[in-house]
Amino acid sequence: MPTPAPRSRHWQWLLILPATAPLLTPLANRIEPTLMGVPFFFWYQFACAVLAIVVITGVYLATRSLESSDSPSSFGDDRD
Repeated sequence: MPTPAPRSRHWQWLLILPATAPLLTPLANRIEPTLMGVPFFFWYQFACAVLAIVVITGVYLATRSLESSDSPSSFGDDRD
């Protein structure tokens, strides 16, 4: 069986976004605009967490190896 072509690692550059977004506190250090009564700083931090979840999941799915998805799982396998 031929080995699969290596996937591009350029996707990992996207990890800079969730790493730097929370560090922009001088830009987010304000109260207005509010979202449902919550000051900007708090919902910005929450949005950064959601952004991190989305980006990290996307990068993982784009860069995981094909071997891990093709190999059978031994979890729950009672064939000994």
